[in-house]
Amino acid sequence: MSSDQRNHAVPQLTPLQQELLLELRQNSARAVMLHQLISEKLGLNATDHKCLDFLNSAGPVTAGRLAKLTGLTTGAVTNVIDRLEQAGYVTRDKDPNDRRRVVVKPTGRESETIPPLFDSVFRATHNILMGYSEQELRVILDFFKRCNAMTLEEMDKLKQD
Repeated sequence: MSSDQRNHAVPQLTPLQQELLLELRQNSARAVMLHQLISEKLGLNATDHKCLDFLNSAGPVTAGRLAKLTGLTTGAVTNVIDRLEQAGYVTRDKDPNDRRRVVVKPTGRESETIPPLFDSVFRATHNILMGYSEQELRVILDFFKRCNAMTLEEMDKLKQD
């Protein structure tokens, strides 16, 4: 797509907005690459690794709930769960509230293998955060919450097309 076509797709941006969008794109791409490298060290693909991260945050969930959390289709999530189960990262159990449904839960293996891979990243991020006031952090937090919600909305649009 030419720059002329892109300019018609979005409103005119200020130089600061353009710079911020460029940095967001770079951050997104680098995050994908970082998680790909970490995933390879774990013997997983990046999607499986990030789904495992969602499972660790959410706790035991159904495949449908994991699909909603990740924005993936239920078919894609079923394949992810199959691979994570085969790798020993999750188990499937009957839902105690509805025996027809299955709940997916982490086995705990990830708590041994994943945190050491992120120690340096967490320390570096902490150092960056320390450079901002509480008010600035609230603005940054609001921005990321809104970006995360927008991303899920855009994923839903793409799935419907």
